[in-house]
Parts: sequence; structure tokens; C-alpha cells
Amino acid sequence: MPKDLAPRRSGDVGHMRAALALARRGLGEVWPNPSVGCVIVRDGVVVGRGWTQPGGRPHGETEALRRAGEAARGASAYVSLEPCCHWGKTPPCADALIAAGIARVLIPLEDPDPRVSGQGIARLRAAGIAVELGLCAAEAAELNAGFFSRIRRGLPLVTLKLATTLDGRIATHAGESQWITGPLSRDRAHLMRSSHDAVMIGSGTALADDPQLTVRLPGLGHRSPVRIVVDSRLRVPLTARLVAEARIVPTWFVTLVNGEAPRRQAFRDCGVELVEVEAAGEGVDIAAALRALGERGLTRILVEGGGKLAASLLRADVVDRIAWFRAPLAIGGDGVSAIAAFGLDRLAEAPRFQRTGLEASGDDVLETYRRLP
Repeated sequence: MPKDLAPRRSGDVGHMRAALALARRGLGEVWPNPSVGCVIVRDGVVVGRGWTQPGGRPHGETEALRRAGEAARGASAYVSLEPCCHWGKTPPCADALIAAGIARVLIPLEDPDPRVSGQGIARLRAAGIAVELGLCAAEAAELNAGFFSRIRRGLPLVTLKLATTLDGRIATHAGESQWITGPLSRDRAHLMRSSHDAVMIGSGTALADDPQLTVRLPGLGHRSPVRIVVDSRLRVPLTARLVAEARIVPTWFVTLVNGEAPRRQAFRDCGVELVEVEAAGEGVDIAAALRALGERGLTRILVEGGGKLAASLLRADVVDRIAWFRAPLAIGGDGVSAIAAFGLDRLAEAPRFQRTGLEASGDDVLETYRRLP
């Protein structure tokens, strides 16, 4: 937590939480940028609001200042992350705040990007603006945990989404799986897709279900994320919907380097982007795959199956969050497990998580977890 947390005025927390709520609107649409919200308040009245726009620009501060106009002079700005101070595809937001005559800026925490990392705050203070750091820092850190993970670790934040029976099964022994969870849980899963940069599955799930992996909620069809299939040998047929629709919705296949050249070219001809990584055992090196995806700018990945992919991610200890939908039925030990075997011998070696939520989702239950450090 920042050390210069200053005494707060009435309404500061509410305005900052409003900025955080605005920032959440951009999740899934702004990578590789962070999603930033900004609220500008003058004499207790909100005069401007903004959030990072699709593609990462304009930034939230620029949008809020545009809406506030001359009313921004002498106002307070509540910004959900340190304003940028470098030239990229847009001018520095710190300079825009200074030029607009903002008198006070409240920021939860510094931007870890080395191009910013305290320099935006320093520039604001050098211009005579009062800067207060630390308000709602924990909430802001969780909001942009994916961006922070990519900057600090070179890895996107990985959320493993499971939809199972009470006994952790995702299909009967005969392979029937539709539908284990109820309609509300399925809608919530689509909403989760809309706030992630990419949704990932393994080749087994692609072969068994021929999914689309798009967002199919009214009004949110444009929020479909990048679709990623981990397919070491490019087994998925070119007639699969994921391949056939690759020119409509961005589709990436993670596969082994030095695969069969004609096969690779056939996928590229269909509009599929190939992410080629080295092998680990019988499949791809999943940690290397995530690093490659981070290098491409992804910050938040939602993993939807199947059991082998879940096991490889857990074995590599790269699962950061879990969202587990449990339906009120049991199908027995001969059903397909949500998590395949991954050779764990000792409990001390097991990845561990802390539960962060438990709520009803229609007749189902949604449990959420975060990885313990």
C-alpha cells in the first residue's frame, strides 16, 4: 500500500469507485493497455467521465477531459491508475491533465510499466497539482491484475472456468455434456468471455464440441474475445467452426514448432494465426505458450476446457483465478473429470487457492478462488 495516503474529503471514495466501475467497461477490449477510468469533479459535481476506449485509445483521462471542457479547470480528477507520461499512439495523459488546469488528482497506485512507474505522478506534482495516492488501491490492483501480470511476469492473468457436477465431472462416460449447468450460469460464462482478451480451450474440447467461443448475449456480440486452441499437432479439422470463422473472429492456434508445413499453411490460409512453441512431454510447453501470448499483448485469458488443458495449467502453476460453476447433480466416477491426472505425489506440491466468493447462480453455485502466493 502506498505510504502517502492523505486524509480524504467527503465523497472521495465514491468518486474513485465510480472511476473503477468505468474502467471495468474496457476489460477485454483495450489490451495490451490497462483499462483506466476517470471521473472529474468540480465543486462536488461530476463534470466529466471517461474510460479507455476499444483498442486502447483514447485513454480514460482524455475522454473525461473532453466531456468536462472548461469545467475541468480547478477540478479534482479521480483516475483509476497513474496517468501515462510518455508518447505512444496518444499524447501523455499527465500533460493533458496539466493543460486542462486540473488542481487535484487522486490515484490508487502507480503504473508498473517502466515507461510510467511514478514519472506521471512526478510530472503532475512538478506542475503544482496536488496528487494523492492510495485510495482504493486493492480494488484497483485487482481490476488491472492482468495488465500488472503481463508487465511484471510476462504472463497474462489466467482464469480457469469450470462447469461441473457436484462430483467434479464435465460429461458422462458416454461423452454427453450439454447441459450440466443451467441457463443463468451459461449466460454468466458468456459475460465472463466479454471481459477477457481471449478464451482458450484444448484440442480435445474443440474436436468433441465444435464450439464457437463467441459472446452470444444480446448487445454484446461485438465483445467476442480472441479464440485460442492449444493443439500441438493441429488435429482440429479445417471444417471446424473455429477455423472456418477465423476471418470473422480472431483465432489463434498454439502448436509445436516445426510442424508439418502444408498443414500449418492450410491453417494460415483460413485466417488462423499460429503461435508456435517448444514441446514439453507429449504436448506444448504451456508456460512458454503463455509467455508467447503475453508477448502478443494479451493480459487476461479465460480457460474453458478441457480436463487435460486444466491439468497442464495447474501442474505448471500458472492458474491465477478459478471460477467454478457447480450444478446440483452427480454422475459418478466413470464420468469425465474436469481436471485430468497430472501426477501429483505429495499434498505439499498441490497448487493452493483462497476462496474469494460463493454465490447462487440459478440452481447452480458459483465459487471463485485466487491463487495463493
